[in-house]
Amino acid sequence: MRIAGLASGMDIEKMVKDLMRAERMPLDKLKQKKQILEWQRDDFRALNTKLLSFRDKLSNLKLTPNYRARTVTSSNDAFVSATVTSGASQASYSISQVKQLASAAVMVNSGGISSGEIDPAKSLKSQDGVLGTSIVWDKGVVSSKTLDVNKDSVPDENVTILDLKLKGDKLKLDILSKNEPPEYKENPQINVKVNGKSYEVVMMGDVQELNDNQVAVDENGNLKFGVKLPKDATVKVDYVLQSKTERITVTDDVPLNVINLGKQVNKEDVKIKVTLEDGTKTFNLTVGDPVPNADGFFYLMEGNRKLGKIIPATGAIHFDETDDGFEIGEDSKPIVGVPPGAKIEISYKQNFSSFDINTETSKGKVNEKIFFIETDTLNSVIRKVNDSTAGVTMYYDSFKDQVTLTRKETGKFGTGDQITVSGQFIEEVLKFDEKRTYTDGQNAVFTINGLETQRSTNTFEMSGVTFTLKQTFLENAVQPVSISIGNDTNQVFENIKAFVTQYNELIADINGKLNENRYRSYKPLTDDEKEELSEKQQEKWEEMARSGLLKGDPILSSVLSAMRLDMSSVIETNGLFKQLASIGIKTTANYMEGGKLEIDEAKLKEALEKDPQSVENLFRGDGTTSDRGVVHKLYDTVDAAMKKLQEKAGRATSTNQQFTIGRELLSVGKSIDNFETRLKLTEDRYWRQFTAMEKAIQRANEQSNYLWQQFAGN
Repeated sequence: MRIAGLASGMDIEKMVKDLMRAERMPLDKLKQKKQILEWQRDDFRALNTKLLSFRDKLSNLKLTPNYRARTVTSSNDAFVSATVTSGASQASYSISQVKQLASAAVMVNSGGISSGEIDPAKSLKSQDGVLGTSIVWDKGVVSSKTLDVNKDSVPDENVTILDLKLKGDKLKLDILSKNEPPEYKENPQINVKVNGKSYEVVMMGDVQELNDNQVAVDENGNLKFGVKLPKDATVKVDYVLQSKTERITVTDDVPLNVINLGKQVNKEDVKIKVTLEDGTKTFNLTVGDPVPNADGFFYLMEGNRKLGKIIPATGAIHFDETDDGFEIGEDSKPIVGVPPGAKIEISYKQNFSSFDINTETSKGKVNEKIFFIETDTLNSVIRKVNDSTAGVTMYYDSFKDQVTLTRKETGKFGTGDQITVSGQFIEEVLKFDEKRTYTDGQNAVFTINGLETQRSTNTFEMSGVTFTLKQTFLENAVQPVSISIGNDTNQVFENIKAFVTQYNELIADINGKLNENRYRSYKPLTDDEKEELSEKQQEKWEEMARSGLLKGDPILSSVLSAMRLDMSSVIETNGLFKQLASIGIKTTANYMEGGKLEIDEAKLKEALEKDPQSVENLFRGDGTTSDRGVVHKLYDTVDAAMKKLQEKAGRATSTNQQFTIGRELLSVGKSIDNFETRLKLTEDRYWRQFTAMEKAIQRANEQSNYLWQQFAGN
């Protein structure tokens, strides 16, 4: 309990506070020391960030393109244009003629594909009466699966076997039987691609050995490749099943009302079997008559009873759409929806078709099979073709009612037609028949520096120069087109100038910290002092207190001296220039600028014209001794300085134990904690002493009053 002057009448609280202010002075000095250390740490880190930025610039300056910028000019840009990379050597090219430009193979169908106006956004089934030729549909279920070699392969050290895991379903393979020669039909009903590359499909057992580009398949979905599959390969398989069977067990406690297959199915090919949980009764459902006033719906029938409805276009099956229900027992009420515990088996097929596109490309032959179903549109079929690996673009023109196929690559590859197609849909419906028009792709043929040569594209690279042929012209018809490659001294000059600018900025920052005035009378403000100053006054005071904290720092002084030495060193370049001063880069005459550089622009440009290789070696020579370039030397100097600064001030992610200032901060922090503990004990002692004094005065007053009363009574 603290008694504050009740007996003595003195302001004990103020007296203790004043006494503690004197006691706290060493603590304030410790806190000020801590603040100064934190400011020093932050200033070192800020400089380290600037050194890092400069080091990144030096890393970039080690690269050749900074010193070998090239210009390219064409004497007739309308016929031939060119661009150039830094790797191009100084040279000139003369293209005296361009006999032909590279073009892509194009196939145009033989005429209009519809008898009216086809809507390419509507389903092919709905357009059957509009198309000039009806689509011949096959029956099956089109599916696709992507396999990961590492996860889906059968244990096999060579990883050549994969399983589609069809769960009892069978592939629909229009492939010759095992007893026939090892060939396969044009329509194997399966596509296999490994990392986007198509494989030739053969029947399992037809051949003893498979080629590297072959894969054997059986009706159960087992795949065997003729070559070890790459690690982490992705295998995409498009295939057709003879039919698809879905098996479902009703696990909920309430009847199952809706099943959505998510696929278009044929109503005549859907078979649904529902078996009750105890196996006492099986319902075999068939598709019956259409639902009145509900286009697209059909009843699911068991005899004369209606137990559900189906939408073939979407594969949605409803078991709660009728008044009839599944009879479980003779006396029980029929249940609407499939009863809990019952097993459902749904087998179905689709109407589908397919066609093949085979192309010759720069990477060899590509065989692509395109599958589609009734609900696909002409637009979606075109999109499948354009997104496939066949490397062609299909286009439908509504005005002409015609379709074209254009190979995406220009040029001539292989010896036969660049595009071939097969299949009833593409040959008869889209009319890519024998009357179609086909134009083969061709290479660009031109003469350069007297040599007639070819390229598959009109834009090609040669010795670092990218040429673009724009028009054909014959020799002597026009002047030969000259392509000249020279040094782009302006770009190299700008690169060097940017380097010097950043160097000067770094020098200025380091010099600024080394020579900054130190105002020792300005200490970091204590909490009590801050209360007496306005916010603006506090900012001004802190600015003065932070000034000069790195003044004369040995690390900064040493890096500055080392950088100046690097910039003035002699480099063995095997050329005309061996110092930066010899190409117009030297230290300014004003010593107060601390070693900043200035550029004699005319002299630097002249040096770049005279001996660009010597200038390059002067900066980026990657030797180990006297032939080591300025950039490499500076990089090593800056890197060493950064490591020293990190040892002293750490990084943002460093803990205090990892750098010198951090360890000092820990020590000061510990001293502050100990001193605050002592201050608390001292304050408690002062209060105990004043409390004792108050109690003594109180007792003296009580005795005095007692004596006074005694004397007054007599």
